[in-house]
Amino acid sequence: MLKKTNLFVALCLAAVFSYAQSVEEDSIRVMELEGIVISSTRAGAKTPVAYQNVKKEEIEKRNLGQDLPYILSATTSLVNTSDAGTGIGYTGMRIRGSDATRINVTINGIPYNDSESQGTFWVNMPDFSSSVNSVQIQRGVGTSTNGAGAFGASVNLETDVYTKDAFAEINNTFGSFGTRKHNLILNSGLLNDHWSFEGKISEIHSDGYIDRASADLNSYFLSGNFIGKNTIIKALMFGGQEETYQSWNGVDEGRLLSGRTYNSAGLYYDENGDPQFYDREVDHYNQDHYQLHVNHRVNTFWTLNAALHYTKGKGYFEQYKQDQSFSDYNLPDVEIGDDTISSTDLIRRRWLDNDFYGFTYGVNYDRENLSVVLGGAYNEYSGDHFGEIIWAEYASNSNIRQKYYDNFGDKQDFNTYLKANYSINSKFNLFGDLQLRKVDYHTQGIDSDQRTLDIGGDYTFFNPKFGLTYTVNGNSSIYASFAIGNREPDRNDFIDSPKLPKHETLRDLEIGYSISGNKFDLQANFYYMNYNNQLVLTGALNDVGNSIRANVDDSYRTGIELSGAYSFGDKFHWSGNLTYGQSKIKEYVEDLNDYFEGGIKSTIYEDTDIAFSPEIIGSSLFSFTPVKGGSIGFSSKYVGDQFLDNTSNDSRKINAYFINDILIEYTFTTKFIKEIGLNLMINNVFDIQYESNGYAFGYVAEGSSSSGDPIAKEYREAYYYPQAGINFLAGLKLRF
Repeated sequence: MLKKTNLFVALCLAAVFSYAQSVEEDSIRVMELEGIVISSTRAGAKTPVAYQNVKKEEIEKRNLGQDLPYILSATTSLVNTSDAGTGIGYTGMRIRGSDATRINVTINGIPYNDSESQGTFWVNMPDFSSSVNSVQIQRGVGTSTNGAGAFGASVNLETDVYTKDAFAEINNTFGSFGTRKHNLILNSGLLNDHWSFEGKISEIHSDGYIDRASADLNSYFLSGNFIGKNTIIKALMFGGQEETYQSWNGVDEGRLLSGRTYNSAGLYYDENGDPQFYDREVDHYNQDHYQLHVNHRVNTFWTLNAALHYTKGKGYFEQYKQDQSFSDYNLPDVEIGDDTISSTDLIRRRWLDNDFYGFTYGVNYDRENLSVVLGGAYNEYSGDHFGEIIWAEYASNSNIRQKYYDNFGDKQDFNTYLKANYSINSKFNLFGDLQLRKVDYHTQGIDSDQRTLDIGGDYTFFNPKFGLTYTVNGNSSIYASFAIGNREPDRNDFIDSPKLPKHETLRDLEIGYSISGNKFDLQANFYYMNYNNQLVLTGALNDVGNSIRANVDDSYRTGIELSGAYSFGDKFHWSGNLTYGQSKIKEYVEDLNDYFEGGIKSTIYEDTDIAFSPEIIGSSLFSFTPVKGGSIGFSSKYVGDQFLDNTSNDSRKINAYFINDILIEYTFTTKFIKEIGLNLMINNVFDIQYESNGYAFGYVAEGSSSSGDPIAKEYREAYYYPQAGINFLAGLKLRF
């Protein structure tokens, strides 16, 4: 695999240099081009969808080591969460109640979601925020993009564009729970009017709020640009290594008051029956990305872009397991004299080794009242899942690193789309977007529970989108759009579902209004998202901590999103947003394992709430600029009640929480240092105890009546992910 990686890098560099040599020196001038391929995948002012742009300046204010879901916390309809309770390590986000598997993430138009799980693992890109130039979040189906279908939102990341001036930058952060972040950025500026290079290395460590939930994260980012008269070529290499102590078990409800930082991961009992914790109960993963982009302007009206990409991922999580049956690992019992030993303590590693590669393209035509984009992508993924026994008290006939399961997943994903904006006149603009997507996914082999796998499916989707924008005047406009989206089940749906999962279909209606003035701007958006066969979270987790989902025939999400900003003179500014929504399932059938009588017990719930979908989400930011280069911000975030499953039962929910942060920053210059930046962020200033995520599962087992007679009794268990109380992060930035 190293040879394949080196070949890819060599081809990228060869393409850059060969093109540079073919360009006549007297025909070159530096061009200001915004990004690489974002014009193909992003929404514009006349696109009738709900979207929000986050600029680099806003990202830098909160970029003190936490992952991107926390930096984007103040955006509309977003809820973030952290297993370790600090925003460092395993983090995630939901938008409009939709989980990470239905939030499409791209980096310069390249898909980032894992092809099999369809989730986004920010822990694999430590400190990537330091290399992001801008983010666009499109809520709902949005416009056509590359990768997995977007049901909750699309998050489009654009990496840093070239700068004309050279600089060196050092960033250091220190904070609560042993948190520290250090990075070094070197930028060449524009060399000979055509070349630009940037490199970054970064290290982040945190002990975590939850017991032993430590994170050791390292990353790098390298980019090279050639800027010609009509062409930009950009080569990127970035990646990281993460090692986090597992903290995905959560905390049971009974411990929230007395032991809310308790972590059961790694628990075992020694020969005296005393509890111990295995010191290597870790998740360890490496991920490296390679991208080559070419953006070429043919003439005044036509622009072409294309990209090649390759991602290599490999890693494992390690576990100490007690009293494991040999049969669960496909091993025979051990015979010692007349004694038969059928179980052992052991240490295992469960591996994922994958490759993801492909290309994207876009053809853009822009002339007067018509803008057209023809784009698409073809991507392939191959992933090997296997488990190793690296130690056992009784080894049976196994060898070191004995593989006890091994299966392989393969996926091909092709899409092409045509979208256009047409201005009928100065008032009306029509939008159309047609996408054809074909997906082929299969996995075969032996699973971790020794089942034989031969599952998957082939899908062909047609996803049309139409809309109209009416410009009331120079300050306000109204839009409406209707879109259909389809999405295939993920690997876990195939494996965990007792019956073959169905693909999902979403019909999304969006109606919005925006108005702006000298001191204010306001946006309002109504959405109605109606689903067929939506895969909703059941509240339970599988054996590797992933959420289990099930199809429901008829469900919807609807709501109103408000966002705005107001300036009170030159020194005071406010911005905020508020979402009120409802997410309902017409009829939900909950199947519980009946351990008392055997089989399955089914219960029907009508007009019930979809799990993890709060009715109210709101955020607010007041900022005060007392002096040039200095500001004080007070931010607030409110998230309403969230049910852990789809039964709308108050005993299994995440209680609403309201948290507040203070952010102080000051930037100044000296004769020897171009920029000195000081940041202090105090999170959860009122020390609120709250939980941002959780899970629940139920079963039927033998219980007792008041008279002591055995009866079938339903049991429910709920687990939560507590978040840190008051804590701080302090940063120092030096730019030379």
